[in-house]
Amino acid sequence: MAANESYETHEYDVIVIGAGGAGLRAAIEASAAGVKTALICKSLLGKAHTVMAEGGIAAAMGNVWKEDNWQVHFRDTMRGGKMLNNWRMAQLHAMESPDRVLELEEWGALFDRTKDGLISQRDFGGHRYARLAHVGDRTGLEMIRTLQQHAVHKGIDVHMECNIQRLLKDGDKVCGAVGYWRPSGKLVAFKAKAVVLATGGVGKAWKFTSNSWESTGDGITLGLDAGADLIDMECIQFHPTGMVWPTSVRGLLVTEGVRGDGGTLKNSEGTRFMFNYIPEYFKSETADNEKEADAWYDDKKNRRTPDLLPRDEVARAINAEVKAGRGSPHGGVFLDICTRRSPDYIQKRLPSMYHQFKELAGVDITKEPMEVGPTCHYIMGGIRVNADTAATCVPGLFAAGEVAGGMHGANRLGGNSLSDLIVFGRRAGLYAAEYVKGLKGKVTVDPGAVKAAISELLSPFERTGGENPYAIHADLQECMQSLVGIIRTEGELRKALEEIAVLRQRLTRVKVDGGREFNPGWHLALDLHSMLSVSEATTLGAIARKESRGGHTRDDYPMADDRLGKINMVIRKRAEQFAVTEESLPEMPDDLKALLQERK
Repeated sequence: MAANESYETHEYDVIVIGAGGAGLRAAIEASAAGVKTALICKSLLGKAHTVMAEGGIAAAMGNVWKEDNWQVHFRDTMRGGKMLNNWRMAQLHAMESPDRVLELEEWGALFDRTKDGLISQRDFGGHRYARLAHVGDRTGLEMIRTLQQHAVHKGIDVHMECNIQRLLKDGDKVCGAVGYWRPSGKLVAFKAKAVVLATGGVGKAWKFTSNSWESTGDGITLGLDAGADLIDMECIQFHPTGMVWPTSVRGLLVTEGVRGDGGTLKNSEGTRFMFNYIPEYFKSETADNEKEADAWYDDKKNRRTPDLLPRDEVARAINAEVKAGRGSPHGGVFLDICTRRSPDYIQKRLPSMYHQFKELAGVDITKEPMEVGPTCHYIMGGIRVNADTAATCVPGLFAAGEVAGGMHGANRLGGNSLSDLIVFGRRAGLYAAEYVKGLKGKVTVDPGAVKAAISELLSPFERTGGENPYAIHADLQECMQSLVGIIRTEGELRKALEEIAVLRQRLTRVKVDGGREFNPGWHLALDLHSMLSVSEATTLGAIARKESRGGHTRDDYPMADDRLGKINMVIRKRAEQFAVTEESLPEMPDDLKALLQERK
């Protein structure tokens, strides 16, 4: 069937796969450099998961606290990431974030303002100073609106509702991609001299997640299958505050901005329990009593409230309270802002949260506390890239945003994702364009490789097996939630590997019925390849990292290992087999090391 399948073709210098913050910023920069550029997105333009990043963009602009600067932001990022970060990425991010925010403002982004008219900045977990530039609690939406309008204004081609399933190579170089149009099922090939991957995260492999339906690990798998290295796949962030009730919306994100604006976490006994979970690593800069914690919001000479410890610490604390029988009625804890702030303040600063709980849970957050609990939210790991250029080890292939690893180490600080998108999205687009301009000779697309990719795409229609993709997905989510969740053990991780192997075999027997016109069963069958790949990589990395660090907690290895704190778990795929190797982190210069000393 596939041998005779027709397909349409498009040719560009650079294609950007993914139209969230990183993809849009990459496309804008590549186009500005004078190369023919296209954006390809799985959903509709404007529907990227970036819109769910509500709290703000972390950037040391010093608008609220003049003491803030890139050096403090760098320190916060490295310590929040438990020192597993690529130091150069953290440095570039901290130095360039303010310029990228001001750039958004120039392009029309509407930020909340301080009394003197500067861009307002709010407190967030792990950040010493109020640092997040924001638009209420709808910052991600405003970023996407601004970037997509700028991209459209620049005349960048946009291909919507297009699933890319395979990258094409000419020798060792990337030369394009093959996919299909979701509405029609028609096939498409793109010829390109460079490809930027910006497809976001992996959360749909877990049962409870803040991620939208697109987050199936496509870009990570595309890179892996093309020969790129993965790092830190074991480091998964469970955001501490997702909705826990009703069950239909379990996992839906509750922004850290609630705590940044004064909200506190309480157990069923009414106790602010976070004071009982301050790790030794953060004791010097974390308040151990309510008086100092509350004073910190207005005077940073005080130590930070433990409600705004890094997300990994808060998620584990909530998990412990629930296990101890002190949880809320629906298996979470209470997040209280109604006793802390006025109704007008709450509705002005947190309009989306007010609406979300009112409509979905029947809770008025100006009068009642929210029930919240950990939800799979973000992967710190991903494709290994060059810090300066966002290039992978595959010539012509670049990656930016959540699909790329290294920037956040073992744990991401809230707000650092949105600035990560625009800092490294810009760099990916810039250096992809430079690569194209410096390319010697032509890149050639092999028609045989296109046909092979098409055959793979259409195989679910041609099988005789009786497996259902929805059943496989449900079993995968249950496996990852129960065996590769917040707390891990060797035995459970090994069991997860066995179950993933069985699920891979079941996937080969998936039979899809019906036509190719918007067939969600077919779409899921193809997405499962990505979800199984990222699940296996995550599990292998978690087995190899025999310590607890950031978003990776081993119950059988509860302490951090100093040696492993200087090691990336690198995963490669060769001949359909995954291999894990340990490789040392790049050495940090002495002047940056000095910034990491204990706060005096």
